[in-house]
Amino acid sequence: MTSDLWWKNAVVYCLDVETFLDSDGDGCGDLVGLTNRIDYLAGLGISCLWLMPFYPSKQRDDGYDITDFYGIDGRLGTPGDFAELIRTANDRGIRVVADLVMNHSSKDHPWFQQGRDRGSPFHDFYVWADEKPPEKPGDVVFPDRENSNWAWDPKARQWYLHRFYSHQPDLNVANPQVRDEIAQVVGYWLAQGLAGFRVDAVPFMLEPMGMPKGALHDPHELMRDLRRYMGRRRGDAILMGEVNLAPDQQRAFFGDEDGDELHMVLSFTINQAMYLALARGDATPLRAALEALPEIPADSQWANFVRNHDELTLDKLTDDERAEVFDAFGPDPDVQLYGRGLRKRLPTMVGGDERRIRMMYSLAFALPGTPVLFYGEEIGMAENLDIPGRYSVRAPMQWSAERHGGFSTVDDAARLCRPVVDADGWTPERVNVAAQRREHDSLLTWMERLIRRRRECPELGWGRCTPLDSGHPAVFAHRADWEDGTVVALHSFADQRVEARVELERGIEEMVDLLGHEHVVPGDGAVTVPLDPFGYRWFRVRRDGQRVAP
Repeated sequence: MTSDLWWKNAVVYCLDVETFLDSDGDGCGDLVGLTNRIDYLAGLGISCLWLMPFYPSKQRDDGYDITDFYGIDGRLGTPGDFAELIRTANDRGIRVVADLVMNHSSKDHPWFQQGRDRGSPFHDFYVWADEKPPEKPGDVVFPDRENSNWAWDPKARQWYLHRFYSHQPDLNVANPQVRDEIAQVVGYWLAQGLAGFRVDAVPFMLEPMGMPKGALHDPHELMRDLRRYMGRRRGDAILMGEVNLAPDQQRAFFGDEDGDELHMVLSFTINQAMYLALARGDATPLRAALEALPEIPADSQWANFVRNHDELTLDKLTDDERAEVFDAFGPDPDVQLYGRGLRKRLPTMVGGDERRIRMMYSLAFALPGTPVLFYGEEIGMAENLDIPGRYSVRAPMQWSAERHGGFSTVDDAARLCRPVVDADGWTPERVNVAAQRREHDSLLTWMERLIRRRRECPELGWGRCTPLDSGHPAVFAHRADWEDGTVVALHSFADQRVEARVELERGIEEMVDLLGHEHVVPGDGAVTVPLDPFGYRWFRVRRDGQRVAP
């Protein structure tokens, strides 16, 4: 393996600086607090830290409404604090990437404020129209807050495009000056030590909505230019894109056959299929979703996740399929958003059932691609439904029963970081880092072992994935082959004990259990594996005369 393709076998951890840990007790997380917890992330086994926006902002969209692409929100720290974070993370073997939000700016950004004057050179930094363009159903991303993608500006006396909120005007990426600014932003943060970016809303960024015909001759040229520019500045830097499209449309965002656009794409269709399979107790939707994925360039990668920082979107499911997931995990209309998603984390969706929680994370880590964790998932943290909308899953990190994020009492923590409560008695005293790191069988301890095993299994990050017939509809089985190594994984969506039987080739001497102690010896190339309710097993194949890592 080569170090410049480090993301192929990485474990990514996403967090919001503001809600992770504060250093001075004012209730707001900051860069110093995060730096003080880098050793926690290193001990967990994280190799890549993904920072949500930390730039100056009016905080109308949790930091995604940026007023200065080159700055740091003063509430979170200073440029010196950021430099210390990068230095400390790199010293512990952790690369740092950050959100690149160049689809839009805040309407309070100096570019837009100057651009409201039609004679300003910044006017063409945005997309304007003298008459409000026609729209079609489904164009509005947040129908609870907006009823159009166009807003009237009384000073410019024109309509401006906003694919998201009206306080976030879209940048005109057809303008060469805007493209130059995007490149400068990328170059600046690479010089500050970032190892790449998670690119926000990539399809919206490249879709020439509201522009004159032919304004963008080839929208994807923007990503190709950005990839080439970034590669010249730092050869191992990555672009991980948010591309929530149908499988046949995702391939274009990796670029041409050799892959010259995004390095990684977050796999939304696989994520949605996982929840449909869990709701049905049937692995068929997951297998179908994997088989629908397009072939991607050898140096490209999928990024798999159980939960992210937005609503759990189910928009790629049919109406009936989405209704199944809603009925299973969020029948209360209060936890549903936009008619397409859920504003809950996994533990509350499954009533604190650790069997299903562990199975889902085992699955996400075993699927072809790179696993991505959202902060707090390692302890089974829940959402806080008192926080409006999709921000409910961004509650402060639960470090201890006495101090959760920036909150000083258990009552405050329980109110703002409501934990899972189930028959096993999960309480504020249990769903936190301090308690779980002292328990040998806690979710946190289990997650540490899972991450270590995942990083020891390059077959899963580099190899070719082949689904296997398990002989049972509830069991998803697959193998990953890379060089002379093979890993076989089985995951059961059944709520009862089942047996799976998979056919492998002859010449296998033993299946080494990677998550337990029960090695399996195949007979005539076939293996029968018992699985507990919502069980999961990883095996490394040991062939005749072959030695494998323990």
